[in-house]
Amino acid sequence: MCSRTQPGPRGSCAIEMQRNHKLCQQQSKGEFRNMKTKITQLALATVLFVSGAASAAIVARVEPAQGEGANAPVVKFTMTNTGKSAVQVVRWETPFTGLLGEQFSVTFNGVEAEYVGRHYKWADPQDYDMITLKAGQSRSIVVDLSEVYNLSETGVYQISYQNSLRTLLQGDRSTDEAKALQGTVASAPISMFVEGVPYNPPAMPIAWDQAKANASGFTGCTSTRQSQINSAMNSAGTYAANSLSYLNAGKTGSRYTTWFGTYNSSRYNTVKAHYVKIDEALRIKPVTFNCTCTDSAYAYVYKNQPYNIFVCNAFWSAPSTGTDSKAGTIVHELSHFTVVADTDDHAYGQTAAKKLATTNTTKAIDNADSHEYFAENTPALN
Repeated sequence: MCSRTQPGPRGSCAIEMQRNHKLCQQQSKGEFRNMKTKITQLALATVLFVSGAASAAIVARVEPAQGEGANAPVVKFTMTNTGKSAVQVVRWETPFTGLLGEQFSVTFNGVEAEYVGRHYKWADPQDYDMITLKAGQSRSIVVDLSEVYNLSETGVYQISYQNSLRTLLQGDRSTDEAKALQGTVASAPISMFVEGVPYNPPAMPIAWDQAKANASGFTGCTSTRQSQINSAMNSAGTYAANSLSYLNAGKTGSRYTTWFGTYNSSRYNTVKAHYVKIDEALRIKPVTFNCTCTDSAYAYVYKNQPYNIFVCNAFWSAPSTGTDSKAGTIVHELSHFTVVADTDDHAYGQTAAKKLATTNTTKAIDNADSHEYFAENTPALN
């Protein structure tokens, strides 16, 4: 699934990476095809967050789940606070309340397994979005990766947890950037033999009447919310048209470089092709909206279900236009669809998106928030 997340707190604290690997190997006594699970590597990775005299070290671990059946794509995920102070982590950056994003790296023969879950745009985490880990406490959950990854091939998969984790010292709950501790937490990969799981894509929503391609279809939306969405659709259309006009003119000013990085003709043409599709979706495609989501996100979509957008709580309090707006959220979510731009969520928020443009231009042109901020252009850049 694909979702849009509002930029959360970003920390300026020093982050010290510590990687402690523990190798665990099992010797196979029979034919490879007969063994239930073969672990070729099991390791821990630690990120040390430092804030003044206080520190909290978060350790993530992935291992095959026991008692889940032979060759099942099920793992046990454990997160441990090895520090001396209690910390809080954002729930959707962990699997503890469900697989709400691409939290794991899953590869087969060196190729990433397709993530078929939700793509979100989240709002700033609230108190109820935080999970507390006391000093020395561990928390575990069993995860069936086939729920959100296409694991239809039989063979050995490389699996690890990889996420940019925002952590707060308990008692410092705040969106204040100075109080947010952030760093990448990653477990070293394990190798698991998995019997292919038949891939059944989520059911497609009922297609909107093609004769009404310029209208929006609604599910569970009050008349007031339908009006808000229609207004946002019009503004999103203006955003897309303006973005495409800029790119068709061949401009390469700060508006482009801020969000997509240094000019390169190939990347530029890719970005332009994305906005051609976004503009097309807003003009003539059957964009539908489902208002039944009650999560603390702006919205989410399934990449393979164009053009159905699930709008969530933060959407309704967002401004109509401008940074992280209703109109921008629609641009963000439309960009996720495979038939549009097939973007992912590599960075959330303006600060992280700007940094991505300077450190990884390939990911910048594949980042949904970068497409949104280019379209919103707030504050205005040339």
